[in-house]
Order: sequence, then structure tokens, then C-alpha cells
Amino acid sequence: MTTAQQTLADLDETELVDGFLAGDEACLEVVHRRWGPLVHTLAKRSLGDAREAEDVTQLVFLAAWRGRAGFVPGRGTLPAWLVGIARRKIADALSARTRRTELVAAAGARLLLTIPDQGARPEAALDRVLIARELERLPAPQRRVLNLAFYDDLTQTQIAELTGWPLGTVKSHARRGLHRLASRLADDEDEYAA
Repeated sequence: MTTAQQTLADLDETELVDGFLAGDEACLEVVHRRWGPLVHTLAKRSLGDAREAEDVTQLVFLAAWRGRAGFVPGRGTLPAWLVGIARRKIADALSARTRRTELVAAAGARLLLTIPDQGARPEAALDRVLIARELERLPAPQRRVLNLAFYDDLTQTQIAELTGWPLGTVKSHARRGLHRLASRLADDEDEYAA
């Protein structure tokens, strides 16, 4: 370690924060060295994947560096601010993971509905008609979100952009629509079984 690096490593937190806020990249390096393990540990525990945790850690420090003007020392400490950024980046990573899973499931379901199978059940056509009928019974916003998700293969973010609705609204419509659809299909199944 050079003398300059040693001097930076010996800075107290106030001096380090001042340098960080002033845009001193050497201070960013020290900040990363001091609190990177904390951020990485939080990400790894939440995500369960070391590589994904490394990516999130890098995103946290990149966001901190780019948004350093938003850090106000009087509101809290730098490590607490970094943890707040980490929580948001972890939530984003989990959300992206969920979207990928939903897309794979939707693509698989769509593939099953569109590829003719010589050994397919004769009831498959009836199932498609039943699902289409139940979709028509949903409120218009829920029906629109589910149609865009399943038939147009759009993510919830893309649906929000297309419709102009907030992402949370799109997610609520999708959740409520799927819940209502599942409930109605279960009721129909019970009715046919009786």
C-alpha cells in the first residue's frame, strides 16, 4: 500500500464522506473497500447467489457514486445510505428474477397452447375456450393486462409503458386478474366434478 493509499485508509468517516461527495475517486475506492463486504453479504443472503450478489454490489456502488449529491450527512451515515441503496437494488434483482420466471412460464404455456400435439387431449380445445370465456368475464383492466402478458408476451414494465399506467397498478391488475381467473376455473372444475 502506498503512502497516499495508507493516508486515505486512515481518514475518519467525516473526511471520507467529504472526499466522496467532492468526487474524489480515491475516496470511492476506500468507501468500497470499507463497506463493500457489508453490501455483498446483504445481497448474497437475500439473493442466495454469489454471482448475482457481486452484480448487485457493483450496482450499489455505481448508483452511490452517480447519486452522491443526494446523500445528506445530516440525515444518516454513509453506510446506512449504502444499505438503503442495496435494499432497492436487491428488490430490483428479485423483481427481475420473478419477471424472468413469469416470462418462462407464460412462454411455456403459450407454446403448449399453440403447438399441435398428435397425442393431445381432446379437452385441450375446450380448455382454451373455457379460459377465453373466463378472460372475457374479467374487468377490462385486468383482462387487458393478462392479454398483453400472455398473448403479446409483454413484461409488466412493458405493459405499464404501453398503457401509461403505473407499474404497481399493472402488477395489481395482473395479480387480481390471475386470482379471479383461478378462482373461477376452480369453481367450474368443482361444478363439472359434481
